[in-house]
Amino acid sequence: MIELGGLSPWLLLVAPLAMLLGYVVFGLTGFGATAVTVPVLAHFLPLTFLVPMVALIDLGSSIAVGSAGRAHLSKEELKRLLPWMFLGFFLGVTVLVGVSERNLRLALGIFAVLIGLYGIFNPKLVHTISRLWAAPAGIVGGSLATIFGAGGPLYAAYLSGRLADKSHIRSTVATLISISALVRALLYAATGLLLHVAIFAGAVVLAPFAWAGVKIGHRIHVGLSQEQMRRCVGALLVAIGASLLVRALS
Repeated sequence: MIELGGLSPWLLLVAPLAMLLGYVVFGLTGFGATAVTVPVLAHFLPLTFLVPMVALIDLGSSIAVGSAGRAHLSKEELKRLLPWMFLGFFLGVTVLVGVSERNLRLALGIFAVLIGLYGIFNPKLVHTISRLWAAPAGIVGGSLATIFGAGGPLYAAYLSGRLADKSHIRSTVATLISISALVRALLYAATGLLLHVAIFAGAVVLAPFAWAGVKIGHRIHVGLSQEQMRRCVGALLVAIGASLLVRALS
């Protein structure tokens, strides 16, 4: 899985900070933690170790945020996205097992930059989009969630075009991510990706930093508009994705 002796000592500093920052974003928006933490930590850890570990942390954090905002959950949109998301899960887990580490890093970097640019230049959709977009959003989001642990931005992009209230978007995305994290963990276990003590040990060590980030993000959430949040997250994703692309190509 991983050799402890081969890990960079910088990981001891970077991993807690990445978790804290990623889950501040999650506390703000209900998504985006893995889109921040996975690209950063992918500089130090293999994705086949990192993504299953983050799925475990995502599960607890998303359940907490989703439960707190249960009154704002859009059950109609949840039911619309779930079948397509499940299809995406099974497509994505096949890719994660069979694709090389370098190609996964490249794809993740491109994904982070594109989603970040979209958030910066399209912080608010003016017109309500068709419910038919639930199919591609669910399939692609589910696949990306399984491969990178980062399907939340796709769900949020769809829901931003369907729901006007940022609390409704936040709660619905968090609920989707909690379901996604549980299913992904089961899929990773079935394929053998999760069955390593080091993954559970890493999740236990980093979970407190994630929980602290969620608490901080939740406090900030009320004071920011949806547009401000999406622009901040977008700028962060562009920076992280660009750095990952440089590393993968060098």
